[in-house]
Amino acid sequence: MRRWWTAVAVGAVAVLGLVGCAPAGLDADLTDDWPAPAAAQTFVPAAGVCHHAIQDVGYLTSYNPVACTESHRVETLHVGTLSGAGAERSTPPPAGSVGMRAARAECDREINKAVGADWRTGKLAVDVVFPSPPAWTGGARWFRCDVSETKGLDDTFVGLREGSLRDALKGDSKLAYRCFDPKLVKDDVDEMVPAACTGKHHAEFVGVYQAPDISYAEFTRTTLRIHKACQKMIADYVKVPNDNNLQYRAGTIFYHPFEQEWRNGNRGVQCFLWVSDRALTRSMKGAGTKGLPVT
Repeated sequence: MRRWWTAVAVGAVAVLGLVGCAPAGLDADLTDDWPAPAAAQTFVPAAGVCHHAIQDVGYLTSYNPVACTESHRVETLHVGTLSGAGAERSTPPPAGSVGMRAARAECDREINKAVGADWRTGKLAVDVVFPSPPAWTGGARWFRCDVSETKGLDDTFVGLREGSLRDALKGDSKLAYRCFDPKLVKDDVDEMVPAACTGKHHAEFVGVYQAPDISYAEFTRTTLRIHKACQKMIADYVKVPNDNNLQYRAGTIFYHPFEQEWRNGNRGVQCFLWVSDRALTRSMKGAGTKGLPVT
């Protein structure tokens, strides 16, 4: 924009120079009184607004935020600005790239603060939304951190809701994972059916294990490491020794990210204690050795 304006000004001065000197009282310098044009402003989406639909790419033409008190599917809880190597690309960061991982880490951190706990401890999903390729070419480097309420642990369908998800996992939240009754097909968990902790159940969510930054192939080869990490979380949650007898108190069930989520930087593994030989009728949090005896 500035180059276009300067070219016009220079052209006008050159034409005046061809017709001789300016008459008395006429300001011949056309550039000294004209204000410089304002720099073009890059669009940046707002935080604290909601949207009717999930967006994979932040196209301006489909940006139509609504108040979170209205029916919606997605809420933008944070908007960040990408810097460093990820911002120097000629196109928006693809899955698994340095830029995507940086944005993902910031989104996880900011959304955890906003909802009051690790978002993976409840029925929530997080998406990172970058500008469209034309907007990126025009200088846009923002990214949106969008959060949605899912139907459940095994069903990630996002339905309509009203109200903000800010503080959604604080206190006695209805969205937080608690007790379950696993449905097994042979040795595989087919479904984790939510159950009241005061009713009969066989599993309970104990926390999120942050796995190391290794390849997805290595991660899926070392399930014993995940099992032991979840065992430690069980021991801390129930307040029992993390020793050889723990395997006779409870088993483990764990959910881990899909490969693309892993490549994008999601290392959160959801850990559950599992008792197969008897039904539990209370939460095992702090239950100790009497609540979770060796069997």
